[in-house]
Amino acid sequence: MMLEKTTRVNFLLDFYQALLTPKQRSYMELYYLEDYSLGEISDTFDVSRQAVYDNIKRTEKMLESYEERLQLYEKFLNRQALIRALEGKVTDEALLTDINALKELD
Repeated sequence: MMLEKTTRVNFLLDFYQALLTPKQRSYMELYYLEDYSLGEISDTFDVSRQAVYDNIKRTEKMLESYEERLQLYEKFLNRQALIRALEGKVTDEALLTDINALKELD
């Protein structure tokens, strides 16, 4: 379950990081991408662990809110599923090459 959440949050960060403040982005990147502990982040920014925890939880809710409205991650997953389905049905090598090129765009 934790790995699924981490993966989801990482994708949401990819899609919506431009909508976050620099501090929110830093905390989330350190926690989810760099695997820093709350204590390590609090030491880095000279704030309490509770402040880091609160900021991360609030930012997670914001990311989920953005996703609920914009559905960029959901659309990405749907495109990936369509590409996989196409791969299973196509036998022409030139078309398979084109499909693989589509995967690289996402």
